[in-house]
Amino acid sequence: MSNDQKITERPLLIKGGSIISMDPELGDKLSGDLLVRGGLIAEIGDSIEVPECEVIDARGMIVIPGFVDTHRHLWEGIIRNAMPDGTLKDYFEIVNHRFGPAYEAEDVYAGTLVSALGALNAGVTTVLDWAHCQNSPAHTEASITALSKSGIRAVFAFGVPTAEDRGHRYPDDLLRLRKEAFSSDDQLLTLALAALSPEHAPDDVVKNSWRVAREASARITVHAALEGFGQRDQIERFGREGLLGPDVTLVHCATLTPTEWRILADTGTTVSISTPIELLMGHGEPPIQQALDVGLVPSLSVDVETSMPGDFFTQMRATLAQQRGTSFAKLHSGGEAPKLIGVRDVLYFATMGGALANGLAHKIGSLTKGKQADIVLLRPTIGTIPINDLTGAVVLGMDVSNVDTVLVAGRVMKRDGRLVEVDLDALSERVYQSRDRVFARAGIKCNCPTHLRWKRGPMPAQAEL
Repeated sequence: MSNDQKITERPLLIKGGSIISMDPELGDKLSGDLLVRGGLIAEIGDSIEVPECEVIDARGMIVIPGFVDTHRHLWEGIIRNAMPDGTLKDYFEIVNHRFGPAYEAEDVYAGTLVSALGALNAGVTTVLDWAHCQNSPAHTEASITALSKSGIRAVFAFGVPTAEDRGHRYPDDLLRLRKEAFSSDDQLLTLALAALSPEHAPDDVVKNSWRVAREASARITVHAALEGFGQRDQIERFGREGLLGPDVTLVHCATLTPTEWRILADTGTTVSISTPIELLMGHGEPPIQQALDVGLVPSLSVDVETSMPGDFFTQMRATLAQQRGTSFAKLHSGGEAPKLIGVRDVLYFATMGGALANGLAHKIGSLTKGKQADIVLLRPTIGTIPINDLTGAVVLGMDVSNVDTVLVAGRVMKRDGRLVEVDLDALSERVYQSRDRVFARAGIKCNCPTHLRWKRGPMPAQAEL
């Protein structure tokens, strides 16, 4: 067990909640108890009694597995909302080519930490950090340190630099990272390669990076099939050459051909879809239906907080509306409409779908005895009562304000609607200072006046950031 995974020995009993397990054998419980012991789900039942345990009163709350994000660039946390109207072309020009080179290691730390804590605050207990601001080994260390500090479960996807050579060793540093920081898979932080795509880079460069990833026993995550970018049909070629498989996740996938979709299904390759961002920035039509048509379970991802919030309620609602809207459009035009998905489907995409794509389905994604205790408690508010359908309330009626309690591996990260052991004032100051430096170095004007800097007051049990 890695030192970054803090296991509470004292049992914890979540009592009286309405449980949506996402486990097909267990199903839902209108009222039930869930026992956590040693970071794992030890028991789920109608009424559990355990002496000398900590009790969380979940009466009136809905208990779900933590959301699982399969693709987010966490280093961009300090440039949230910097491109509210930006397109994909704008993103490449502004974020990758101007903001990215302006980041020092301390800025990567600040961005990664605030994004990870924002994810936890929203009930996202696992995130794949598609970390492509690895401008030096110091930047890489800052990314990993911030993830560890946050307490989130994360897949660190080691990526390319956004600046000129500062000693960055991509992809070979992946082998060093496997030995130094990721020697065990039995820890909160696991390793992946944020890989180059055969659509965008020379064949020998791409194949070498994928080879290194597999030598390091690291998963491979790669942006693929963006509208208007890159050479088509290369994913089909990689599939036919035997390079795809269950250790690969393709992100976006808007322009894949029917043949390529069939190859993904045949090889067990997973997909990550960022529905709101893809619609907003012009990546192409989100391919939820194409994945479903070949029997793939899509996973969901926030992608960039420069243009979209970091919660999964937004992801689920956008995905539900997009698939159903497209289906209805085909029906109204006289075509054959695909089967409509429902709220249960998108909640599955947001939990088990993500666990599958991150290679963690044996650990997380459902409330199942023996799995890690990554658990979210949702408290209904005036905007969600009365609850008439558990899953419907979660997907259609709730938002971050409903996230009352968050556990990662049994450790309470948020309680009574507030993150624990986080000095929000100190974090805010650090984030704003980093933001100011990065904007200045990038030569970009910030539209936020200083009086909007947020102060909330100290939290109990403050931890050094």
